[in-house]
Amino acid sequence: MTTNGVETIVCPSCGAVNRAPASKLAGGARPVCGGCHRPLFSGEPHEAATESEFARLLAQTSIPVLVDFWAPWCGPCLQMAPHFRAAAQALEPRIRLLKVDTEKLPGAAAANGIRSIPTMILFERGREAARQSGAMSAKAIEQWVRSHTA
Repeated sequence: MTTNGVETIVCPSCGAVNRAPASKLAGGARPVCGGCHRPLFSGEPHEAATESEFARLLAQTSIPVLVDFWAPWCGPCLQMAPHFRAAAQALEPRIRLLKVDTEKLPGAAAANGIRSIPTMILFERGREAARQSGAMSAKAIEQWVRSHTA
């Protein structure tokens, strides 16, 4: 959570919880993990490997997290994938972008009431702030996120 201008960010590589000044993130700084020394942001969405990783990323990351719920057999999901990657380049490090394969993590999909894909959910402090179903362009994703974040 944001405390005294400091954000907490879970490392997508090792799972360590890191602290970073909010002002530096807002300025576009790309911090590295204090544990594994890998970048906390790569300009690419992170694919959640397990339901526990997904839950940890949501619960312990204080910046907004945009999740794309998708499946490999879904045509619109595959069409949107490059746009979601492009949005990651524009929105990180102020927003964490995360992908959840609903075939691999059905519990995460069920817990979030996913009825159609692709569906994006914007989480703030682990709670749903906004939801959008259907494929979108990178620009539309960016505008939608910015309209729901401070």
